[in-house]
Amino acid sequence: MTNWKKRYQRWLHFSQLESDLRQQLKDLRENEHVLEDCFYKHLEFGTGGIRGEVGPGTNRMNVYTVRKTSEGLARYIGDHGQAAKRRGVVIGYDSRQKSADFAREAAKVLRKHDILVYLFDRLCPTPLLSFAIRYLRAFAGVMITASHNPPEYNGYKVYGAEGGQLTPAAAKLVTAKINEVTDELSISVSEVVDYDRIDQFRLVYDEILQAYLSCLHTIRIHDQRSAAANPQVHIVFTPLHGTSYQTIMCGLRHFGYRHVTVVREQADPDPNFTHAASLNPEERQAFLLALEYGGRNNADLLIATDPDADRLGLAVKREPGPYIVLNGNQIGSLLLYYLLTARKEAGTLPADGVLLKTIVTTELAREIATDFGVKTVDTLTGFKYIGEKMSEYEQSGEHRFLLGMEESNGYVIGDFVRDKDAIQTAVIAADMCAYFKARGKSLHQVLADLYRTYGFYRESLYSITRKGKAGLGQISALMTSFRQSGLAEVAGQQITAIEDYLTGERKQMDASAVEIISLPKSNVLKYYLADGSWFCLRPSGTEPKIKLYLGVRGTSWEESGHRLACLKESVICKINEWIT
Repeated sequence: MTNWKKRYQRWLHFSQLESDLRQQLKDLRENEHVLEDCFYKHLEFGTGGIRGEVGPGTNRMNVYTVRKTSEGLARYIGDHGQAAKRRGVVIGYDSRQKSADFAREAAKVLRKHDILVYLFDRLCPTPLLSFAIRYLRAFAGVMITASHNPPEYNGYKVYGAEGGQLTPAAAKLVTAKINEVTDELSISVSEVVDYDRIDQFRLVYDEILQAYLSCLHTIRIHDQRSAAANPQVHIVFTPLHGTSYQTIMCGLRHFGYRHVTVVREQADPDPNFTHAASLNPEERQAFLLALEYGGRNNADLLIATDPDADRLGLAVKREPGPYIVLNGNQIGSLLLYYLLTARKEAGTLPADGVLLKTIVTTELAREIATDFGVKTVDTLTGFKYIGEKMSEYEQSGEHRFLLGMEESNGYVIGDFVRDKDAIQTAVIAADMCAYFKARGKSLHQVLADLYRTYGFYRESLYSITRKGKAGLGQISALMTSFRQSGLAEVAGQQITAIEDYLTGERKQMDASAVEIISLPKSNVLKYYLADGSWFCLRPSGTEPKIKLYLGVRGTSWEESGHRLACLKESVICKINEWIT
C-alpha cells in the first residue's frame, strides 16, 4: 500500500475524526486522483506558514493540520523559555471558511503548552495583527488567512516578535518542530480556554484599533492646501467581502474624508465571496462593481483591498476616458513620488532616507528615489524580507525608512507595521489624491508626468501552474533546465548578467569574475539584457506554480509595450520547450 493510501486509511478509521471530514472522505472514495492529492504529502511550512484548500487530508487545511502547525509553533516557543511563553502569541483571523474555528484551535493548542494567548474577538486585518504583536510586545503572532487566494483556500501565517513574517532562519526552526509531530490526529489540546484568566488568555480588538489609528497620524504629510481639497475628493471603496471595512472607514473619517461610497454588495464579510469576481486587487475583475459605482459618483479614486487587507488596488479617473486600474508598480511609484515630493516641500525629507523594494519591483521607483537623493535597497520577493530590513535599520540607525513596496500591490509607509498594509496605504492614497488635486492634477496626469520624466517603464507577470506532485517535479525540472542551458540571448538581445539567488552569485557574461549577492539563498533566477530589459523566474513557496516577471524601459508607451510583448513571447517559448 502506498504512503498516501496508508494516511487515508488512518484518517478514515480514526474514531474521533470530525464528522464533516469523515463524510467528505466517504464522498471521495471513488475519486482516487483527488484522494491522492489530499494525502500524498503534508502541507509544507513555506513562506511564513501553510496554505491549502480546506478539506480532509494531510495536504489540506483542516483542524488537524492547524493543530500540527500550532504544536510545532508551541514547541518552538517553549525552546525560548518561560519568558517567551509569558509574552505570548497574538492570533487573528479573516472572513474565510473555518477561519474563526482554526484560530480557536490554534489557541487551544498553545494554551495546552501554557502560552499566553491574545485572540482577536472579531475579524482582523493582517496589518492590525502585525501592529498588535509590537504593541502588546508578544513573542509571536498567527494569522488565519489565505490572503487573495480563491475561496476554497485558507492558510496559517506565523509572525515574529518584530511584527513581520518569520525570517527564513526562524521558519526553518519552526518547520523542524512541526516535522517532529508524527501524528496530527492525536495532538492534545486544552479543552477549556478560561477567558477570565488574563494571565492566560485575553480577547483583544478595540484598544488595538485605537492605538493603530493614532499611529496613522504620525505618517501624514498634509499641508493646508491639501487639507482644503479633502472635501472635494470623492472615493469609492470595496473590502471585497473581507476584513478592512471598519478599519479603513475609521481611517478615512479620521483623516477628514466624508465623500466615501462603499460598494454595498461587497461590504459584508462572506466566506464564499459571492459578489466578487476576483479577490485580488491586482486584477481588473476585482474592480468590476467599484467601476460602476465610480462612474455613478464621478469618483476621483477607487480603492479595493484583498480579504485580509494586506494588499491594495487603486483605479483612477482618466479625462477623457474610462477609469484605469493601476498595477502594483504604478501605485508604488505614485506613492513614492508623493511622499518624497511632500516631504521635500515640508522640509522633512531625511538625508539618510531609504526605499525598500523587491528584486522584481519596477526600476522606475529607483529612478524616482535617486532623483530625490534617496537610496534604494533591493530584497528578495516576499514582504518578510522588507520587514526584516526595517527592523535592521531601526536597530542600526543606518537609514531612515520611507517606503516599502512590492509589485504585487503590497506597501508599508509607517514602520509601526512590519508587513504590507492596505489600511495605511488607503488613507495615504486619499491624501495623495487630495495633494495633487489641490495642485490641479489627477493621479493619472501625475503618472503620465512620471513616465515622461523618468522613462516609460512597463512590467508583466506570467504564472504557470502545474497541480499536484507531478507539477512540482515539472517546475523543479524547468529551473534546472534554465540553469544548465547556457542561455545567451533572448528576444534578439544579449544576456549581459545572470543572478542565481540559490548559489548567491551574479555572473557578468563579459567577465570571468563572479559577484556575491548579499541576500538570503532562494530558488530564483534573474536575467539582465543588453537593452536594459530583465526577466526573473521564481517558483512559489506555497503553491505548485512558477512565476515569470519581466520588465522593460522605452522612450514611449507604445515602444515599451512592444518590447515587453517580444520579451514575454521569447521567454515563454523557452519555458514551453523545457517544461514537460
